[in-house]
Amino acid sequence: MSSAHAGAIDHHHDPSTSTGIPNKKLLMWAFLASDCMFFGSLIATHLVYRLNPIEGNANAVETFNIELTSFSTFILLMSSLMMALSVAAIQKGQIKPMRRCLLTTIFFGLIFLGCQVYEFAHFVHEKDLTLSSSVFGSTFYVLTGTHGTHVAIGVFWLLLMYVRSFQPASGVGSTAMAMRSFAHVAIFLAAVVLSMYLTLELVHDIQVHGFSAGSFGAFLGHHVAVLIGTLGALGALVALGRDPGPVAFSEANAIDVESMGLYWHFVDIVWIVIFTAVYLVEYVPLH
Repeated sequence: MSSAHAGAIDHHHDPSTSTGIPNKKLLMWAFLASDCMFFGSLIATHLVYRLNPIEGNANAVETFNIELTSFSTFILLMSSLMMALSVAAIQKGQIKPMRRCLLTTIFFGLIFLGCQVYEFAHFVHEKDLTLSSSVFGSTFYVLTGTHGTHVAIGVFWLLLMYVRSFQPASGVGSTAMAMRSFAHVAIFLAAVVLSMYLTLELVHDIQVHGFSAGSFGAFLGHHVAVLIGTLGALGALVALGRDPGPVAFSEANAIDVESMGLYWHFVDIVWIVIFTAVYLVEYVPLH
């Protein structure tokens, strides 16, 4: 019943091609096909140099933190589940559940990005693995960095869709609504940057000084301004996240959320391949 209803939504609100596939979906599939070939070339390049190692390459097994990467992989897979739930919610016209699922997907995506930022910083400062230090470093950073960029783009797209769902039915196209949406996005980004900064700084402080009540108190004292800014931004997001009443976003926009979901699932699938080909394969002997 729901799948038939979703099909009616697609055909009614988005013109279909001669194949019966809505234009937006067909465009997304075409983009993902080209992106698949792009990632395929990056992965193949990394594997070629891995199978034919060059002198001076870093020892990947000694460099990687497989526990951290496994955790971030699990988080990204869970984000795919939440993305699927958000699509199912909007197909039924359930706006609030869709928002909650989108926020959870954004949160998981940010955790993944935070793990990647921490991993890159650790590799550079502790393992001396840089973009120019070896061929392994070049192929590794280009491949995983490109994927991380795709995740960041996806998170930003999710954020825009979340903010768009608050557009009042009576205020479509109004200047006040545009300003509110811009403020919502700006405050959200500020909260994300400040929160990630605090988290990464706290992790670094614990690694250097260990965890104790005294060291934690000193950390808060050194970052009190950032902490206040973070709490203020989060409070503003709670205020902006209140339901404004009837909104212009409904099951008619399911095709937009579905297209976004296709992109997010693709990013997750690509990461599974990267995790296997770049990380796990290093623990398999060549001979």
